[in-house]
Amino acid sequence: MANEDKPSRSSAESTVVDSQASSNHEKSQSYGDDAGLTKTLSHTGLDINFPFTTENLDRAQFPQEYETETATGFVPASSLPPEAADIADLDDPLSVTATNIRLHRTETAASLASRLSRKPTADINFPFATEQADKAEFPDEYTAETQTGLVPVATIRSFRGRPDAVAAISEETEKAESDIEYVTFTIGDKENPMNWSTWYKWYVTLMVSMLVVSVAFGSSCVTGGLGLIEKKYHVSLEVAILTCSVMVVGFAVGPLAWSPLSEQFGRRPVYFISLSLYTIFNIPCALSPNIGGLIVSRFLCGVFASSGLVLAGGSIADIWPMAHRGNAIAYFAAAPYCGPVIGPLVCGFITVSTHRLDLILWVNMAFAGVMTIIICLIPETYAPSILKSRARKLRRQTGNQNIMTEQERLKAPLSEIIRTVLIRPMYLIVTEPVLDLMNIYIVLIYSLLYAFFFAYPVIFGELYGFLDNKIGLMFIPILIGAGFALITTPILEKLYTKTTSRRKATPEDRLVGAMIGAPFVPIALFILGATSFKHVFWVGPASAGIAFGYGMVLIYFSVNNYIIDSYEKCAASALAAKVFTRSAGGAAFPLFTTQMYHRLGKQWASWLLAFISLAMVLIPFCFYRFGAKLRSKLGNSAQYSNN
Repeated sequence: MANEDKPSRSSAESTVVDSQASSNHEKSQSYGDDAGLTKTLSHTGLDINFPFTTENLDRAQFPQEYETETATGFVPASSLPPEAADIADLDDPLSVTATNIRLHRTETAASLASRLSRKPTADINFPFATEQADKAEFPDEYTAETQTGLVPVATIRSFRGRPDAVAAISEETEKAESDIEYVTFTIGDKENPMNWSTWYKWYVTLMVSMLVVSVAFGSSCVTGGLGLIEKKYHVSLEVAILTCSVMVVGFAVGPLAWSPLSEQFGRRPVYFISLSLYTIFNIPCALSPNIGGLIVSRFLCGVFASSGLVLAGGSIADIWPMAHRGNAIAYFAAAPYCGPVIGPLVCGFITVSTHRLDLILWVNMAFAGVMTIIICLIPETYAPSILKSRARKLRRQTGNQNIMTEQERLKAPLSEIIRTVLIRPMYLIVTEPVLDLMNIYIVLIYSLLYAFFFAYPVIFGELYGFLDNKIGLMFIPILIGAGFALITTPILEKLYTKTTSRRKATPEDRLVGAMIGAPFVPIALFILGATSFKHVFWVGPASAGIAFGYGMVLIYFSVNNYIIDSYEKCAASALAAKVFTRSAGGAAFPLFTTQMYHRLGKQWASWLLAFISLAMVLIPFCFYRFGAKLRSKLGNSAQYSNN
């Protein structure tokens, strides 16, 4: 009679359970093992006598407990299988309430000890703009790998203690959050971009570098055909130059939108939308019936293309761990500066050969279109976006709405996003003299590069009678100098790595490259001025480009890293401030460079820029020696860095 009171079970299920119990007993005399339980549970459904009304069903980890037989009668929670196994018969109407409920193991404080440090750390790609960073308890969620891929918020708090940001929350709030489980990558997760093969990482690095080259190419391509713009639209040279400057202005405006959008939706959607629009807006550039339409279209091209400039570095940081990221960035450093050089080099030949302004813009459109296709074929690299997608999938599968990422829990309100994206970069510019001095140095280097585009036509066109195609060839030495710099930057990165192995590195350790490269910029300009005579062979002024290209890349590489390390807690805002000021300088210099060379003369115009550059040489040397003191006394940089 007792047996009749028990819920009936099929003979197949009984056979599986009994045989498995025997197998478990042979394997372990104390508890059932994971492998045995996996086989048992995968064949066992949810019994209709499961206590639906008195048990919290959506949190049940072991609903098969009531019909499962094991050798010992004990099953530790840690032995439950990590795989998601269906526990409901979808064809059984009695089990509707259990639809999509699955088994998931989660991490404990003990299991996290081997994977996480007690002190939370945030990578530069942490979603600062769209997450309330000051309240984050698990900022390393996006870089950590755990055994199960689910970390309860209570586990994080017990593992790291209650940080100050959380200590003041109410008991009601804490109780409501206690069931939240954060999604992480699992160990060796194939979807984690950090686990991609090395060759594929270098492929992605090369492609995003080429994207930056194509964007920068677009900004300067019209400099190879300024005469065509003057002739077609019947405008002055100054107005023709605006077609270059306004696109650089777009480079300053666009990142204010693309950075937070990439943090919210991922790199890939932002790349697809912005680069597609950049490609499309080359059509009105080529077909514009008047100069106003061309200028407006070029500005919009700059806004949409700027996503490549602002997200490319983030894409590289997405796939390379900190230990190897420096080498990838070292090779990437030349891209923002080599791209503009290629513009007049290529388009000068188009101008002389075809006399077609529209063909220049069609070529730019083709370059942009090809890079858009290549970049959009690369899988998503932004870890927070990947984990948010995984969390949504798990919520659908399990019905558990408490599975999420910390970014979803701490989603910043729109007012906070606006403050972070728009106000904080301007605030840093106003309040941080250290950042301002470094930005001024970057502005000078970037502006000088664009000044060369308009100085060379004066020097080589008027002195030697070169046409646009030969003037474009004069930019090749700048590329050669940048190539030498690319050989030097990995050496600098190895030197920095050795320094970090001996002691704790400081931001000032990043300035070695700037100290090496700084003297080469004024040297290049002094050579350019001293050789700008008709009786001097053209190789003289052209050779100045080698020194300039070498110094330019080394300075940018070092100062960019210095800004990141000095303002690591708000690196995104500090870099946004740098992009804004750099683009403003790059847009302004072309507007007066030609007039300056005509009024001061070819020698003194170059020497004036050389003396300004010579004064700026002191910046990296002074900061290398006194940077720590200056950062502690000037502004509030101490609160933005752990150094």
